[in-house]
Amino acid sequence: MKIKKVLFPTKFRELAFNSLESLLELKEIGLKEVVLTYVIPRDEVAFVPFGGYMKDEEERLREQARIRFEDWQQSISRRGIDSTIRIQVGNPIPKIISIAEEEKVDLIVAGRKKRTTLDKVHIGSHTLDLVRRSSVPVLISKYMVLFEMEGELVTKLNEHIFRKPLFATDWSKPSEKALKLVSSFKGLTDKVMVTHIIGVKIAKNLDKSELRRIERESKERLGGYCDKLKKAGVKAEPHLFSGRSSAEIIRVAREHKATMIIMGTTGKDRIRDFWLGSVSHRVAETSELPVLLVP
Repeated sequence: MKIKKVLFPTKFRELAFNSLESLLELKEIGLKEVVLTYVIPRDEVAFVPFGGYMKDEEERLREQARIRFEDWQQSISRRGIDSTIRIQVGNPIPKIISIAEEEKVDLIVAGRKKRTTLDKVHIGSHTLDLVRRSSVPVLISKYMVLFEMEGELVTKLNEHIFRKPLFATDWSKPSEKALKLVSSFKGLTDKVMVTHIIGVKIAKNLDKSELRRIERESKERLGGYCDKLKKAGVKAEPHLFSGRSSAEIIRVAREHKATMIIMGTTGKDRIRDFWLGSVSHRVAETSELPVLLVP
């Protein structure tokens, strides 16, 4: 499982180009093409009373996007990576999913929402909808984030995001797919922290002996994951913790100075989790780090 082709949809928000540039490091592990995508929301050019379809406005938006993308293509080309431009009108999320399928991409990059105040949630409902509906991995890029830590405001710049990823596993099939993806990161990462959290719901109903058994099994499985990464040439170390899963993942990522978080997407097949949010979704919403979610 390798990342050879990336779909980069954008609304041309501040720092979008910086976010794109940070992804070009994937060239080291096989990135060949970036599909630059802009979806013109249909309601911006739709029929208006007595005016019909605003074709001139559509053409203006298309031309504006094309000029910006062509400038971006110069930087992409200098890195030895090909690029194509897709500009379409429609409902953004379904259109992005459709383009991803047509282009047969390996990764979709989603930007964080525009911050108007000190938000505790770093992505919006549209991005979560994309994560839920995508059949390919989605990277939630957060190039610059303002967040609160220990009562102080901190500005974090996420540049070399693949250098020290935290890979949080729950032993699910999406986690196994994420492991295969991380195995392709040889030469891109310095070290992967393979982490499992024994959740509160599991631990609270167990006696001491049963909890010890789960700890032993978890350490063995973590060791197995690390061995697979090491065989692929990727340095890895295991980390086992217990607590509230999403909060612990974020805490551990901060404590060990991770540069991003990688997880399998949980909750896709469970109606309750789909609507209320799974651990992976909560981490994506509340962590100041970029989060790569693998379905």
